[in-house]
Amino acid sequence: MVSEGDKAPTFTAPIANGEVETFDLETALEDGPVVLAFFPGAFTSVCSHEMNTFQDRLAEFTDTGATLYGVSVDSPFTLNEFREKLGLEFDLISDANRELIEEYDIVTSFDQYGIDELAQRAVFVIDESGTITYAWVGDNPGIEPDYDEVEEAAAAAAN
Repeated sequence: MVSEGDKAPTFTAPIANGEVETFDLETALEDGPVVLAFFPGAFTSVCSHEMNTFQDRLAEFTDTGATLYGVSVDSPFTLNEFREKLGLEFDLISDANRELIEEYDIVTSFDQYGIDELAQRAVFVIDESGTITYAWVGDNPGIEPDYDEVEEAAAAAAN
């Protein structure tokens, strides 16, 4: 896993923002810190709750100058539907090719369901220089991040 103090792996990937466009991490960092919230799969109960909680706190992230993105292995088309259904105002990055979960070393499987190569629930805060200033990876997909901690890390990365 990448850790605090490491350079974040840079990438380009499809982004679901109501349309399907291309996201580039290096370009996004020009506007301030980035929060990447990886989740296993759209339309699941815990992932929906997590993304709704981030939506409820979106103003706090925006106020710090950080930009929040959800990330999963779902297609950008599925993510646009998920975004619309939940009323999310932040964009979702598609890692359908599973390159990001490999680079960030957060690959998990749900063996009991026969599903391989999903994202572990994880959050990374990346400052404008591209350094990871906060890294959290859940060992259990049912456990959500400490949202206050993520908010504080985003604010610290912006200063």
